[in-house]
Amino acid sequence: MKAETETLVDEIKQALSLLRRHLDWDNAVKRLEELNAAAENPTLWDDPQRAQGLMQERQRLETQINTINGIERELSDNVELIELGEMEGDKTVVADAEAALKQLEADLGKKQIAALLSGEADANDCYVEIHSGAGGTESQDWASMLLRMYVRWAEQSGFKVSTIEYQDGEEAGIKSATIEVKGENAYGWLKTESGVHRLVRISPYDSQARRHTSFASIWVYPVIDDRIDIEINEGDCRIDTYRASGAGGQHVNTTDSAVRITHVPTGIVVACQNERSQHKNRATAWDMLRARLYEAELKKREEKAQAEADSKSDIGWGHQIRSYVLQPYQLVKDLRTGVESTAPDDVLDGELTPFMEASLAQRAYGTTADVADVE
Repeated sequence: MKAETETLVDEIKQALSLLRRHLDWDNAVKRLEELNAAAENPTLWDDPQRAQGLMQERQRLETQINTINGIERELSDNVELIELGEMEGDKTVVADAEAALKQLEADLGKKQIAALLSGEADANDCYVEIHSGAGGTESQDWASMLLRMYVRWAEQSGFKVSTIEYQDGEEAGIKSATIEVKGENAYGWLKTESGVHRLVRISPYDSQARRHTSFASIWVYPVIDDRIDIEINEGDCRIDTYRASGAGGQHVNTTDSAVRITHVPTGIVVACQNERSQHKNRATAWDMLRARLYEAELKKREEKAQAEADSKSDIGWGHQIRSYVLQPYQLVKDLRTGVESTAPDDVLDGELTPFMEASLAQRAYGTTADVADVE
């Protein structure tokens, strides 16, 4: 076997090892056996909601395990074909098998990302909160640009988006907004976007055309269902009602129907104004608070997750995860993974997937280098 082919085989084996490690292979196989046994129990569907959850978990595990087994079989089959072709002097067989290995390597990047979306709540819908930082109109305009960017990414990726809360800026842009993104793996894709985002540009609001730096924060958390029990002491919460505001149309409201809930022990604040009924907005706000508390618990379990206090840090210097520079040069750089784009207009138009893939890989494997070697 040629040295080049041996290197290719080693890289594919390394990628398989990473996939197995991320999936926790032995425990995953054992869990799938348990779920298969549960599926044969005739009493399973006595509780349809629980049964549906188990079947979804079973399907995800089965897909992940079959993906890894399929890659291993394809690798083994092509290595055998190369060895057989070399023994028989059949260059055509060798060339075809080598081409198949190169294609397998090319496909591994996408399969790795699919395997990375296997967290406890990754398959869920999610909420995305955008908050402007200090700086008035500049940061409020930047927050509205981020809102558009995430809506564009979601729509391009086949997700459905609805507005939950929207607060206009004083002169332009928004003070804050919350959207719900619905679709398979919505939370899994978006979860690494939480953090502070920094913009550098020539301000359209500065008559002297000076360069300004603006900040806005993103917070992403999963929508949860009744299978996940989150207890909230209502005595720990402060509930406020206010008049909804927005860009017009469905956001215009002439009554105090919008609801804001503050969870005093954690400082978590959620708000909803998308319904004209205060009762419906209150119910949605409670669901959002349960989701935020659940997401906070998920973060505590992750070794490399930021402490809860980080979410209350200043929206400004030293806390950003990504910089978007429009002047004097064109560059978007993720400060965690080092991934860059020299086309910020495309990024702001929703081209976010490369940044998300790198962040997912870093969270799973500790560095992006491990994955980059096999992509």
